[in-house]
Formats: sequence, C-alpha cells, structure tokens
Amino acid sequence: MNALIEKINSIYPLPPGSLKLLTDEMRRIELPKSKVLVEAGQTGRTVYFIQKGIARAYCDGKDNQITFWFGLEGDFIFCYNSYINGLPGYESIELLENSILYEIRDEVLQELFRQNIDLANWGRKLAERELIKLEERYIARLFKSASECYKELLKNSPSLIQRVQLGYIASYLGVTQVTLSRIRAEIK
Repeated sequence: MNALIEKINSIYPLPPGSLKLLTDEMRRIELPKSKVLVEAGQTGRTVYFIQKGIARAYCDGKDNQITFWFGLEGDFIFCYNSYINGLPGYESIELLENSILYEIRDEVLQELFRQNIDLANWGRKLAERELIKLEERYIARLFKSASECYKELLKNSPSLIQRVQLGYIASYLGVTQVTLSRIRAEIK
C-alpha cells in the first residue's frame, strides 16, 4: 500500500482525508498471468494500480496483435475511452505475469471526483499524465527509428526487456521479431 500512496501523491499530493477516501475504496487483488482485465469492445469499469507485475494493452490487427503500451509496477492502468467517455475501449489489457493489483471501480472513482475537489484534481492530473505518455509514444513512432525506440526502452525500462516476450516488444516497436533480433545484435 505504501507504493500506491507514494504514486498517488506523486501525481497530485492529496490531503490525508482525501487520500483516505480514495485508498479506502481500493481493493487489493491477485490475478494470474494471462488474465485479460478488459477485452476490446467492452467498457472498462475499473482502474488498476500495479503493485507487482506487468500488463500490456493491444489491439487485434488483421494478422496479429499490436501492443501499444506496457504497464509496470507503479503504473495505473485503465481503458482510456471508458475512463474518459464511459464508452467501450478499443484495446484489450492482459497481465503478462502473476500480478498484485489495487482496483477501484470507475463509478466509485467518478463519485469521489464529484464529491471531493482534491480527488477531482488528482483524477485530472492522472489523465493529463497518461495523455502526455501517449503523445510521447506517438511522436516517437513518427520520428524515431525502431532502434532508437528500443534503446530508449532499454534506458527507461530495462526490466521490461527481460520480463516481456520479444514478440510483444517487437509489436510495440512496430517491427518483426527478426528485425528486433538484428537491432539487439547491433546494440550488444
């Protein structure tokens, strides 16, 4: 729970009473590897905090799955379209490891936002941070080579490379596994 509280306050520092309102509504759960938290086309009704484990978001392409983000320890994960608009998401979210998560139902969170300005501001800052991360990934895809993106991934999330199947990383980078193998060989 300490990591959760630290992460919450790093997004937007909450007064103790507001923090307690939020954490009292969060429930610790343990889920197995390969558990799909949300399927594409469903409305995601829960926000999760990863205490232990990794998740990925992906869409089904014509011939394969396309991974477009990973969530690691300390990350909040949710379907953006569901969280913001209450509509079905485009992505599926799957756990890649046995995981320990804290969850809060979206309707509970939205009610907390309506009742408490500090929590509403926290929710806004969370959405803003996620938007910036999404924008950074989008810009990187447009202007950086797969090799540059891989080097950045190595620098910013080295454990991800060791813990995630190379096929998912290749998909995330927008390359084949053969190309990813070449990139890895050039870097060594």
